[in-house]
Amino acid sequence: MTIQAHLESLEKKHGVLEEQLHHALTSPSMDDTLIADIKRRKLRLKDEMERLRATTH
Repeated sequence: MTIQAHLESLEKKHGVLEEQLHHALTSPSMDDTLIADIKRRKLRLKDEMERLRATTH
């Protein structure tokens, strides 16, 4: 897998997590622990995307 393909895959995963987070935040019965977990996973993906972008420039 090329770096660009890997980056695109991470961006898609980040988008899915963004949708999950939006759903979780709009659902009154959603567990705060789950929301924190989604945010943590989003941040990890974002950090990895930033690292990949830095290596390609």
